[in-house]
Amino acid sequence: MKSTTFEISTDGRRVTDLTQRAAAFAREAGVDGLLHVFAPHATAGLALIETGAGSDVDIEELLERTFPRDDRYTHRHGSVGHGGDHLLPAYISPSLVLPVIGGELALGTWQSIVLVDPNRENNVRTIRLSFVPA
Repeated sequence: MKSTTFEISTDGRRVTDLTQRAAAFAREAGVDGLLHVFAPHATAGLALIETGAGSDVDIEELLERTFPRDDRYTHRHGSVGHGGDHLLPAYISPSLVLPVIGGELALGTWQSIVLVDPNRENNVRTIRLSFVPA
């Protein structure tokens, strides 16, 4: 298995496209296998969505409706509403496993890999990419 990590800033956005970084890592392998993408954080998740057509904005609005920034949460450290950030990985998984064919990610036409990060208290995230050859 080949594995690497990289840091990415989420400052000013809640949805960050990781597709190009993941595709480049898969291309380095050059063979069939599985790519595991992991966000080792308690307040972030990974998703496959269409970006650029409004879905990224829709996810942000969905987060606001589903996890309001108020004091309803038992988990109360940090800013008001931060407890909702800790519920996100129960709904949007912190990991994805994707097929790689001949070094290319086998994504659907409109699929992009995105990091979903509602936490405004930590704007630097680590992503782990791991490739397991077939």
